[in-house]
Amino acid sequence: MVFGDGDGEIFNRFTIAIDVVAHELSHGVTETEAGLIYFEQSGALNESLSDVFGSLVKQYHLKQTADQADWLIGEGLLADGINGKGLRSMAEPGTAYNDPLLGKDPQPGHMKDFIKTREDNGGVHLNSGIPNRAFYLAATALGGYAWEKAGYAWYDTVCDRSLTQDADFAAFAQLTIAHGEKRSGSDVGAAIKEAWEQVGVL
Repeated sequence: MVFGDGDGEIFNRFTIAIDVVAHELSHGVTETEAGLIYFEQSGALNESLSDVFGSLVKQYHLKQTADQADWLIGEGLLADGINGKGLRSMAEPGTAYNDPLLGKDPQPGHMKDFIKTREDNGGVHLNSGIPNRAFYLAATALGGYAWEKAGYAWYDTVCDRSLTQDADFAAFAQLTIAHGEKRSGSDVGAAIKEAWEQVGVL
């Protein structure tokens, strides 16, 4: 992996953000365990999983609960003078930045705003905002440390051999509900289900 030093005008050096480093490492986990095809919804899930696990690494490092976390990916990467908080917001996709040099953060947070495009392998870096927000909603609804309940449900889903390589958001969502309930009980499954409903996937 290569992490750039940034140009100092738009980006600072990319190793500043532990979640960005963990994001890239997590692609190896997803590739090995699930092999999600890097295109359209399965590709957006691939990107979202890296954000989820990257955020969990950051929260674990900082010993933050779900309520204490900022849910930003790449906080501190944008150079001084850039109007933005980070690369992406899992809590409020589409609000991470709005600057003349970068444009406005284009991520949707709900299926009604799903972006259909041929660019970016079918919008993998754009539509990942939808499952990102679902994870945020589940983790904050469950409370405590996000890696203990929601995180386990997502990781167990990645390792589930019934997860197909071309899985869409709905198929992935159903598995997270099942794994949340299996490991942590029906209340956890219900909270995860509600999170996916709030973003229009179910």
